[in-house]
Amino acid sequence: MSRPEDSPWSIPVAQVASRAGQSKSVDLYCPAPSGIGDGIIGVEEGSAVHVEGSFDSIADGLIFNGLIVAPVHAECIRCLKPISKDWHVNAMAFFPYNSDVAGRGASRSTPADKHGDIDIIAEEDEAEDTYPLSAGSAYADVEALVRDNLVESLPLQPLCEEDCQGLCPQCGINLNDNPDHHHDVTDIRWAGLAGLSDRLKDKGDDATD
Repeated sequence: MSRPEDSPWSIPVAQVASRAGQSKSVDLYCPAPSGIGDGIIGVEEGSAVHVEGSFDSIADGLIFNGLIVAPVHAECIRCLKPISKDWHVNAMAFFPYNSDVAGRGASRSTPADKHGDIDIIAEEDEAEDTYPLSAGSAYADVEALVRDNLVESLPLQPLCEEDCQGLCPQCGINLNDNPDHHHDVTDIRWAGLAGLSDRLKDKGDDATD
């Protein structure tokens, strides 16, 4: 049986989980989980994902605030050029001490503050997502956190450049690489007539066979 500490997405948080008002900085690289995107756009499983931020303890759990950076591959929707770039996602999540809590919007228990100096309870809108801690609150597993935030933020219509001109509708040449490329009206008409002539010729050949 695998142990939480052996997971490549596991972060030790026992020290900050011991009392409210503590903070732990996080700066690590972990492998991208599976299922982020598809063949057209996504993050390749196992590629390095950078997670940077902090775990801050409150009365009933840990709040994670940070940045997730992952290499995203895509295809420009205008010129079909392959795109490879680092995708930055701001992430916020709640890790409750109650191990029975799972899923967004679940109820959260409020253990008594050992030291009585801070009494802060997380509200429903303080964090986008809720994730469980390991038994004893010793480890936080950020695998689901990484996957959820990247999947939800992947661009639906990626462009290689903001002003990408796409492909020439007449001949398909990339207009970004050939900004002066154009067809005058005569070229377009002759191209259309040539195409019509070829289609008529093909029909004639089929009729004689």
